[in-house]
Amino acid sequence: MDKLNRCRRWGLATAYFLLAGTGVARAEFPEKPITLLVPFAAGGPSDKIARELAESLRKRLDKTVIVENLGGAGGTLGAAKVATASPDGYTLLIHHIGFATAPTLYRKLPYKGIDDFAYLGLINEAPSTLIGRNSLPAKNFAELRRWIAADPTKVNLAHAGVGSASQLCGLMIQSALKAEMTSVPYKGTGPAMTDLMGGTVDLMCEQATNAVPQIEGGKVRAFAVTSKDRMKHPVLASLPTLAESGLPDFSVTVWHGLYAPKNTPGPVLAKLNEALRGALKDPELIKRQEALGITVVSDARVEPAAHKKFVEAEVARWAKVIQAAGAYAD
Repeated sequence: MDKLNRCRRWGLATAYFLLAGTGVARAEFPEKPITLLVPFAAGGPSDKIARELAESLRKRLDKTVIVENLGGAGGTLGAAKVATASPDGYTLLIHHIGFATAPTLYRKLPYKGIDDFAYLGLINEAPSTLIGRNSLPAKNFAELRRWIAADPTKVNLAHAGVGSASQLCGLMIQSALKAEMTSVPYKGTGPAMTDLMGGTVDLMCEQATNAVPQIEGGKVRAFAVTSKDRMKHPVLASLPTLAESGLPDFSVTVWHGLYAPKNTPGPVLAKLNEALRGALKDPELIKRQEALGITVVSDARVEPAAHKKFVEAEVARWAKVIQAAGAYAD
């Protein structure tokens, strides 16, 4: 009997270690709260999106998702923190288009680049709007284009700092117009928008998320949207696209993606991707995003492989723009 009991105990121990090797015997992920890191200051577009997504993820993972902000250096400080975090799925990064531009924009990154991350899926896409001070002599884009062409260097183009979506969009517009305007950097969207409304600067290319309230309130003049197609949002529906306004094939959207540290276990990534896909089908999340002029992604890019392929294409696309403009960060 003792020999039989020893055999049974040996068999159970062997089974345990075999199962542990496959991850079956481990406690099911997640066991504790998850941190969703936003590499920008609180209150901005990325922060708003992160907080809405966090609540939807919480419902699907049945664990608290804590939003943490770590701004600085165009989002690279926050990205570096996630890149070097424990690859266990408990520290995630939400990042916008700057994730793809940083490898070209910054000569020295505090992490290796986009291969330092595991891809979980694309979240959304938001157009930007080309807006100007109310006292501009131009009433529409055609008039604005002629006004800029008269003397581009006298046109003050505001943006929210190096690596910001507003700077990148502004670079693309200048490239399309073949007009080098005077760049006016700010430490964030808030002060840039304040000066635009006050008439201190002339133009700004800003995400619809932030621009809609100012357009609706008549505090700035809107000339066009940067999306491929016109927007259905009630405030933006009447605005033409830049493509139909004489800049063929112009299309710039500010997208957000979700990432984990490289080497995060496959089963954990699968669980997180499943939760993300579920969140992006949440009617409440979709409704709130659409109210801000944002489109929730519903195509293949919600899957990790397609998400990574999309980002790689964006890296190549923006590298050309940044290199042509010589707009490198220190």
